[in-house]
Amino acid sequence: MTPINPGSVVFENVRKNFGAFTAIPDLSLTIEPGTLVTLLGPSGCGKTTTLRMLAGLEHPSAGRILIGGKDVTMLPANERDVSMVFQSYALFPHMTALDNVAYGLESSGLKRGQARERAEEGLKLVGLGGMGPRLPAELSGGQQQRVAVARALVLEPQVLLLDEPLSNLDARLRRRVRTEIRDLQQRLGFTAVYVTHDQDEALAVSDQIIVMKDGEIAQKGAPSDLYDHPASAFIADFMGEANVVSCDIVGIEDGEAMINIEGLLHRVAGRNIRKGPAQLAIRPNAITLSPMNGGAFGGQVIHTAYLGDHVEYEVKTSKGTLFVVDPFMESAFKPLTDVEIGFKDRGIAIIGS
Repeated sequence: MTPINPGSVVFENVRKNFGAFTAIPDLSLTIEPGTLVTLLGPSGCGKTTTLRMLAGLEHPSAGRILIGGKDVTMLPANERDVSMVFQSYALFPHMTALDNVAYGLESSGLKRGQARERAEEGLKLVGLGGMGPRLPAELSGGQQQRVAVARALVLEPQVLLLDEPLSNLDARLRRRVRTEIRDLQQRLGFTAVYVTHDQDEALAVSDQIIVMKDGEIAQKGAPSDLYDHPASAFIADFMGEANVVSCDIVGIEDGEAMINIEGLLHRVAGRNIRKGPAQLAIRPNAITLSPMNGGAFGGQVIHTAYLGDHVEYEVKTSKGTLFVVDPFMESAFKPLTDVEIGFKDRGIAIIGS
């Protein structure tokens, strides 16, 4: 049950107004066939509006939307070759899992026997073979979510849309189901557009992440690229916590910058860098702490929290309070301890120079 033709998605200068309010000022993006792309951002950033325009549930105020090269800008939802998995699952409570999956096929004109046969294949595909006779109330949250995914996939859409699909699941189940969704997408090769506000979710499932802010693309790229090379303080903090501090770039060689923080020198990879004042994003687990021994950059521990497999610190420094995650629990520093600060090679990025 492989989608016949995984489609590309193109937004060309799309604008969306709600009365006097402009939710999406000017959006242009391309999603390649067979990829899973996540629209990520805080509440109100425009990601859900973008997905709804792609689904045909909203129409742009200007610009064009193409699916598989076809202009679908003003087509209604039922005339677009897309399927959507909703946040609420939207299963019919009085129908069995099998009937829920078969419903869209029967509505599209497929004979009942053929529809039920394909629905059974869809349930097997998502690991629910044999559970067709169960009602939604007899299924767990994760199983209901998989029924919703199967219902969408059996229609063999060019593009599968997923709107916060894991938000109703607990943390452990979210991890399992997101892995299942990613495995399905890679195995079947369909195009997927996935909306979430959860950074870990986006990092785990995506070929590409598009981070949105105020209806615009703040940065897009592979998960590792956004995490390791954030373009701004907003991206650095949104893609996992980051300490943003000022520094000076005192040297540049072979695409690396020598940065100076209070006399502490450290090499950092950079793009379009130049000497002078700069901003640095430092991941909490990229900071090392050691007993104060005359080092150039020091601080004082003001809070210590033991979290089982690591210790979290707040360290007061001349550059502000740093949040630090340290796996070495055996030698945890107590509050009011003076410490020397160092950096690891990975987890530090220049975000402005």
